[in-house]
Amino acid sequence: MAGAARPTKTEYEMQSEKTYNVLVLCTGNSARSILGEALFNKLGKGKFKAYSAGSKPAGRVNPGALEWLQQQGYSSEGLRSKSWDEFAVPGAPEFDFIFTVCDNAAGEACPLWPGKPATAHWGIPDPAHVEGDEARRAAFRKAADQLARRIQLFMSLPIEKLDKLALKEKLAEIGRIEN
Repeated sequence: MAGAARPTKTEYEMQSEKTYNVLVLCTGNSARSILGEALFNKLGKGKFKAYSAGSKPAGRVNPGALEWLQQQGYSSEGLRSKSWDEFAVPGAPEFDFIFTVCDNAAGEACPLWPGKPATAHWGIPDPAHVEGDEARRAAFRKAADQLARRIQLFMSLPIEKLDKLALKEKLAEIGRIEN
């Protein structure tokens, strides 16, 4: 039918097309949070745009994280260790979700984030401090697998349909999953 008006999208349809901004925090922003950023960006398939940062950035990405990403076919382009201060300034992305992945970052006083994002602690043991090359590689695999599992569970939630309290409870529940 030429000239027929196209149906307008419902509010729910527009919300389901929303891209959610995610910030993954860890003290040094060199390993776990970097893996989280890369995993969210690839697994999220455009529905999630992830960033990572740290309260005391190491200044470099851990070679073990880069090795794992390369072996799994993830791009490491643009990944760098950076301060969370970069995201607490005017013009920075406004976050929908913030996840801490190390116990130190979970206990630190964070900046005030605009928009009141949903937050959760998803503690992951630090693979960077494991001794021995093979043991360290295994620790990075385990950390990435644990993060990927949590991210996939999170992405399967009906985010648009959950109220803030229910969402917060689900995020905390996911953070307690060991794999």
